[in-house]
Amino acid sequence: MVNIHPSALVHPKAQLGIGVNVGAFTIIGEHVTIGDGTSIGSHCVIEGHTTIGRDNNIHHYAALGGVPQDKKYNGEPTRLEIGDRNTIREFVSFNVGTVQDKGVTSIGSDNWVMGYVHVAHDCRIGNQTILASNAQLAGHCEVGDWAILGGHTGYHQFVRIGAHAMIGGGSMLVQDVPPFVMAQGYPTIPRGINAEGLKRRGYSSEAINAIKQAYRAVYKSGLSMEEARLKLDEIQKTAPEIAILNEFLASSQRGIIR
Repeated sequence: MVNIHPSALVHPKAQLGIGVNVGAFTIIGEHVTIGDGTSIGSHCVIEGHTTIGRDNNIHHYAALGGVPQDKKYNGEPTRLEIGDRNTIREFVSFNVGTVQDKGVTSIGSDNWVMGYVHVAHDCRIGNQTILASNAQLAGHCEVGDWAILGGHTGYHQFVRIGAHAMIGGGSMLVQDVPPFVMAQGYPTIPRGINAEGLKRRGYSSEAINAIKQAYRAVYKSGLSMEEARLKLDEIQKTAPEIAILNEFLASSQRGIIR
């Protein structure tokens, strides 16, 4: 059954799964779908064409599915898609996408999103990420699986954060951060690889050593980016873990921090 507080306003066409809990004074709009077992706190607003998976824990005052903060938006039926088992803390805001991109803002599964985080239109967040309090993502940003974004960090439009990267608190990002890299500062600069995080996720010492070798080729060797990528091709022959780094560098549009 669904447990809806008497003071909540749930549109009759909204679709709520088995075991959904809706807190006091929460508003849920017409085009919202919420999966089984999801819990929604008090004073939340969930609107727009928003789909939320199962077993999410959405805390008080979250604002999900609002219109983009983009002057080009003209009321198109764009979407917000949220996966399963996410923790979304107080005052978090996620906007729907825009037709200038793919029309969808997507949040994966098993993410930990702390208070006051903002994810703007057309962003794509992977799985198992941590977005610490007041991380602020402008439109079209991408965050890879297992990435950690520190508190009070800002991200320019179209910036990408690679898988397993870690951004220190107070940083301002205007270029991409490759997979595995730790970065911090304003301007943000590389600080090494996220070795401890990789160990916790089961990466072998051999794989971590190969990633360190790749990091040195990109950041410590004095090689041009073209030369560094040739070096990475050699490392990848015996270390397939490097493939996601190589692919990231090949597809970067804003360039990487360096």
